[in-house]
Amino acid sequence: MEIIAHIHNDFPTKFALPRQSGLVSSLASKIVFTPKYRVSEALRGIEEFSHLWLIWEFNQAKNDDWKPTVRPPRLGGNKRVGVFATRSPFRPNSLGLTCVKLESVEHSTELGDVLVVSGADIMDGTPIYDVKPYIPYADSRPDAIGSFADDHADDSLEVSIPEELIDIVPIEKRETLIGVLSQDPRPAYQDDPERIYGFDYAGFEIKFKVKNGKLSVVDISALSL
Repeated sequence: MEIIAHIHNDFPTKFALPRQSGLVSSLASKIVFTPKYRVSEALRGIEEFSHLWLIWEFNQAKNDDWKPTVRPPRLGGNKRVGVFATRSPFRPNSLGLTCVKLESVEHSTELGDVLVVSGADIMDGTPIYDVKPYIPYADSRPDAIGSFADDHADDSLEVSIPEELIDIVPIEKRETLIGVLSQDPRPAYQDDPERIYGFDYAGFEIKFKVKNGKLSVVDISALSL
């Protein structure tokens, strides 16, 4: 298979990325095609669809060996289930599947037609192998059962950010930051109320701690170039 594109957004590492697509709808990304596939005819008619499927590579989670069971974060990181019963990145083939909303198609003289999408759960620079339209009548299954994932569908944290810190972040980036924090970015197996966690977002380092179901941001600083 050939890489046809890469996705670009404000998350240079996987830490703090939403665990599933669509959980943070304001998270904006751009899909930039490689020169070979930078052909406008290949996207003809795509604006008539509201959502797209992305097939991509867990390029930061490759393993020479695979294991038949994994420990899903939503089960506390302690219980093992079959790898094919999860969306774990540690798979025989490191492929991911994500549904995103198509916001627009932007034309760039340098990059050709670029897809602007929202709601992705993919880190910056991730290779994309295919783009397919989401078909509601065939792809939507409202009566589907989601096993253990359903039990945590509404999990979220209360987020507190001091005014002097949130003012550092550009206004257009704040909704996504709060949405990502509310999803509890911590590894599932860590629950130390005094531990300070950190991640990079939109050129800033975000530091926070979690205690009694409340996430408190303790520092926001601009990353040095």
